[in-house]
Amino acid sequence: MEMRAVYAQCLAEMMERDKHVCVLDADLAKASGTRGLYERFPNQMFDCGVAEQNMASIAAGLSSYGFKPWIESFTAFATRRICDQIAISICYAKSNVKIVGTDPGISAELNGGTHMSMEDIGVLRSIPGMVIFEPVDERQLRAAIPVINAYEGPVYVRLFRKELPAVFPEDYRFELFKADTLRAGRDVTIFVSGFLTKDALDAAQALAAEGVECDVVNVHTIKPIDRESVIASARKTGAVLTVENHNVIGGLHSAVLEALAEEKLPVCAVGVQDRFGEVGKLPYLREAMGLTVENIVNAAKRAVSLK
Repeated sequence: MEMRAVYAQCLAEMMERDKHVCVLDADLAKASGTRGLYERFPNQMFDCGVAEQNMASIAAGLSSYGFKPWIESFTAFATRRICDQIAISICYAKSNVKIVGTDPGISAELNGGTHMSMEDIGVLRSIPGMVIFEPVDERQLRAAIPVINAYEGPVYVRLFRKELPAVFPEDYRFELFKADTLRAGRDVTIFVSGFLTKDALDAAQALAAEGVECDVVNVHTIKPIDRESVIASARKTGAVLTVENHNVIGGLHSAVLEALAEEKLPVCAVGVQDRFGEVGKLPYLREAMGLTVENIVNAAKRAVSLK
């Protein structure tokens, strides 16, 4: 199932149980997967038109009256365009608003560089009080949405819209502020977020065939980062690689570096190298941005060599 369909199903379940849960979109309900909710929940769905800043302000106002608003748009419009409203009306005011940005990073594909937000985590991570979450697969997203809805405060959800391969088992237990170790190793730790998690696991499998054993840790909540788990894994292996569909400045790589600032360990990165996006399909963009399994394998080897 597409991730946006899972997201819409979770919203429907919550809206059915709680009339205070509502959704605001900026003329992108079809793209976000929530158009069908307008018929089922006409009093809990609001199309604000192409006016994302107003959408964020309305959501903050609804929150002050006890509602639980979710706002949604393409990632670039859910972060860069409404940064001031997020900072002041939502975070400064401690508004209970959830923000969903779809098509993060290179997953914007043919919409091109204007829609490819390579800096959204960096933009929002610097705002006090913001929680940032990026799901890996359908099972994790289903487990996370009710937990995020119950959390009192602003949360940014970085949502890949289409289908993703399964990573987590059926008995997976989600904890919002706890990173998940997916594979144990002794030579290097791969900290990974978002849809590249499966690629990190594939890279770890390839490295194991060469005698390099990897800890693979999914950091689904990038802020606040699970500092304890990051430090423990890094100390165990003595070398670190971060993997993300985001600029290497400001996102997961920066968060891990900050957590490890007092540790004398090599930290390498696979991510977007401080550049804008471009038009292309995902396979091309992976190659262009250096986000392939081969890139991960080579960077992990380099991290080990620096020990």
